[in-house]
Amino acid sequence: MTPIGIMSAMHEELAAVLQALSVERRVHVAGRDFWHGHWHGRPVVAVLSRIGKVAAATTATALIERFGVDQLVFTGVAGGLGPGLKVGDVVLARSFVQHDMDASPLFPRHEVPLYGRSHFETDAGLSDALQRAAQDVLADVAPHVGSEAVAEFALQSPRLHEGLIASGDRFVSTTFERRNLQQILPEALAVEMEGAAVAQVCADYGLPFAALRTISDRADDDAHADFSRFIKHVASRYSVAMLSQWLKKP
Repeated sequence: MTPIGIMSAMHEELAAVLQALSVERRVHVAGRDFWHGHWHGRPVVAVLSRIGKVAAATTATALIERFGVDQLVFTGVAGGLGPGLKVGDVVLARSFVQHDMDASPLFPRHEVPLYGRSHFETDAGLSDALQRAAQDVLADVAPHVGSEAVAEFALQSPRLHEGLIASGDRFVSTTFERRNLQQILPEALAVEMEGAAVAQVCADYGLPFAALRTISDRADDDAHADFSRFIKHVASRYSVAMLSQWLKKP
């Protein structure tokens, strides 16, 4: 069977995935460790992409060229932009845009030069399968994150949202930046630093790609608060539960 690629940007996120994965070998390529194993009987290659668009694009290319993955899933955290999103909600990407791409006046703002478009869609079938897995987990998160985390982070009836995610090489952490992004990309639900680059690489290769992002903050002046603790006790456990639910389905 052809392996599935799983990427995360931060150590805390990948560590939880590796604990669930039955690791059989580790290969070091391009300064990264690629972990081969099986999860619910399905071959998986998991890797830490590191943070930012260039690092994510390098990692995605290596997964495709060196390890021959036939689909790729990115999991991690993001800042919430859309109305109604709260900490603990999850965004399933249906498309990505680079909010810091601006080659104007040669090309329209956000359009990737020579591609003729600004948005890169995720794979519908793969995303639909992850949607079902995410809904199953969010129906009752306490068994996955524990009652203490539910209380600490007020994880009351977390919801799944679907739509556009904006990526850029900047950690959006002020209310001013957040409001500016909401004005220029009003349809964007969340902001992070890797997904649009991976979506573009996968589009180049014709590879199915999907992404699930847990909302860790509102991308405002409080975006730094309890960030690492949230990833460890909530987001990483969400990711493992959702990926496990997806992978165990035939």
